[in-house]
Amino acid sequence: MAKKQKKVIITAAITGGIHTPTMSDALPYTPKQIARQAIDSVKAGASIIHLHARKPQNGMPTGDPEIYKQFLLPIKEETDAIINMTTGGGLNMTVEQRLEAPLRFKPEMTSLNMGSMNFALYPLASKYKTWKFDWEKPFLEASSDFIFRNTFADIKYISERLGKEHGVRFELECYDVGHLYNLAHVIDMGWIKPPFFIQTIFGVLGAIGADPENLMFMKQTADKLFGNDYYWSVLAAGRAQIPFTTQAASMGGNVRVGLEDNLYIAKAKLAKDNAELVTKIRALIEGLGLQVASPDDVRAMLELKGQNNVGF
Repeated sequence: MAKKQKKVIITAAITGGIHTPTMSDALPYTPKQIARQAIDSVKAGASIIHLHARKPQNGMPTGDPEIYKQFLLPIKEETDAIINMTTGGGLNMTVEQRLEAPLRFKPEMTSLNMGSMNFALYPLASKYKTWKFDWEKPFLEASSDFIFRNTFADIKYISERLGKEHGVRFELECYDVGHLYNLAHVIDMGWIKPPFFIQTIFGVLGAIGADPENLMFMKQTADKLFGNDYYWSVLAAGRAQIPFTTQAASMGGNVRVGLEDNLYIAKAKLAKDNAELVTKIRALIEGLGLQVASPDDVRAMLELKGQNNVGF
């Protein structure tokens, strides 16, 4: 079984590297917008902020550390949240490009994906007739021929450079059952140590579907492989986000919401910002009689190195 916990961790994934500006006016892409929505999400109840960077002139995903710096510092100055930087980056970034900013800033947490996979949003390219920026449609179409690379060599490299050298803990992203077995191998090899924060992910095209029986199966498999050495969290893409995270919380798990994963607050209604999604899931968690974890709670649970030991 996953570690027993008294409080639920809310992660807010602020902008990601897949949704494009045309899809929602609420999607933040300038440093000021990203910082503001991150800070508001912490005020709403998020304790972990998961971050990607985008070019401020057009919203295109980027790994540029100078852009990251413009929102990392304000978030740190105004909140005590755990900053969790992506190592997934955006489509067609090399591993070196994906790690450039995390290696410079040495945050408390980063993501670490547990396997190579198809990762596609190309069906969305036909949904919109006009686009805010000319890069968006070709970017989405190109995902039909994209493999999100995360080999064992990549995983070892990331775990050594960030984990062993800089004390970074990982949001271990598992998009399918095979990724859980990949993680078991990684643990057997000694590349990472407990406690593990395992993010099981549902509904991405190319990964396990957002079906309730899959949620149960992933949890049962993780329990079998990792015992009580892990904390379990759930994210689901699109309309499955709120139902799946609510079910996870009711089962003793943690949750991730945000515009990276889902743009809607209700059927056919776009969320006005990330904080609205955090507020909604917090109300549902508390409606179940559960408490929301603070950043200090999370640091104790995940044995994080603390805000004073990051590189920014």
